[in-house]
Amino acid sequence: MTTTTVERLAGLLLTAEAVAVFVLAGWEIVALVRGDTGSVASSVALIVLTAVGAFAVAGFALATWRGASWGRSGGIVTQLLALAVAGGALTGEDPQPGFAVAVVLPALLGLALLIVAARAAARRLRS
Repeated sequence: MTTTTVERLAGLLLTAEAVAVFVLAGWEIVALVRGDTGSVASSVALIVLTAVGAFAVAGFALATWRGASWGRSGGIVTQLLALAVAGGALTGEDPQPGFAVAVVLPALLGLALLIVAARAAARRLRS
């Protein structure tokens, strides 16, 4: 199946996000090894869930690159979750606006790319 440039761009952005989540999992592992965690069991569970999420985003990236609709759907959910994380970074006792902006910008770009990719796929299917 032939994919459009926008589908490939969306796949590349999802790939970059997957790499970022893998890096986050690595950071969590380092914190566990250093003893910077309150609970080893909770830390291990968080590492496992983060790795599962990273593999899921990588799967969405590959599927989007190949033009599969489930990849775009998962990618859209990923962007919405990233927007929720950014919103959370702006609330609480110690808001982190820099982190929120760093998460919001790629999430909004990804959301836009995935919506345009879905429209391109729909046009391809109609023809």
